[in-house]
Amino acid sequence: MTDRYAKQVNFTEIGMQGRKKLSHSYVVIIGSGSIGTVAATALARAGVGRIRIIDRDSVDYGDLEQDILFNEDDIANQLPKAVAAERHLKKVNSSIEVEGIVTDANHTNIGSLVSGANLILGGLRNEETFFVINDIALKYEIPWVHGTAVASRGSTMNIIPHETPCYRCHFATPLSHGTVYSTDTVGVISPATFTVGALMSVEAMKILVDVKQANRDRIVFDTWKETFHHLKNGNRGGCPACHGNYDFLEGKSFSKATRLCSGGQAVEVLDPSIRKVSLEELATRLKPVGQVAYSEYMLRFNFDSTEMVVFPDGRAIVKNTDDEPLALELYAKYVRN
Repeated sequence: MTDRYAKQVNFTEIGMQGRKKLSHSYVVIIGSGSIGTVAATALARAGVGRIRIIDRDSVDYGDLEQDILFNEDDIANQLPKAVAAERHLKKVNSSIEVEGIVTDANHTNIGSLVSGANLILGGLRNEETFFVINDIALKYEIPWVHGTAVASRGSTMNIIPHETPCYRCHFATPLSHGTVYSTDTVGVISPATFTVGALMSVEAMKILVDVKQANRDRIVFDTWKETFHHLKNGNRGGCPACHGNYDFLEGKSFSKATRLCSGGQAVEVLDPSIRKVSLEELATRLKPVGQVAYSEYMLRFNFDSTEMVVFPDGRAIVKNTDDEPLALELYAKYVRN
């Protein structure tokens, strides 16, 4: 496989020693959307030995503008993003191990999902999940790279336990769901998400090959205005996470309903008391109420002007609404009942 990575080996900052480190590295990518697909593609092509991709959603037409791993066949086959990402990346590089897991990363399962990882990449838009990732990363001393994008802007930041300020040093609590500055209100363009994913992947490679140039600042940029800034990081005095108080990992701030930023209105509902759902049985029960179609990966249920997607682990995504109480009510009526 030397020829495959010849250009990488010829790059002085990586070389043969760095190549070997990459081949023995294990990276967990949480979020397989516009940012996560860019980072996953770069790391798979770079020959990172093992990549686990975690995502809770399915591929939709609104994803094709920016999620570079997916195509219309994935939608026709009703594939979850994690499954589609695994299939495509295995075709990109068959010499590495790629695993897609369809689930919601939260305080109940994050420990098992990232166990043994050398690095975590957080490329999603759920603020609460970032805090859960931060807690588990600090607890088990796993470096992680944060990235986000909205409109034409983006930012990335490395969190290296005991070396850099943590995520909670910068953002004490999750942003309010009512914020007006989101992709639902101001949109996002692919150059912003592509840039974030590219920067995250290069920082990941730096950390994995153990070079000293890994960024210690928060990078903030605007692709439309062509501006690029390094913001100096500083530890926040009294940061609970830095002092070993993992509130989010302990579920003290856990929500059952979460609005999604997926190009439209949608709310995910997660009930920790439900671990497994028979999609076949659920389909039989729901057919008299609306249109139902299901596969081994998910069930789609259309009724009135609402679509609900239910996964085998009991999660559901209620589309065409941003009303969290309504989503909880519909979930209780059709799934939990």
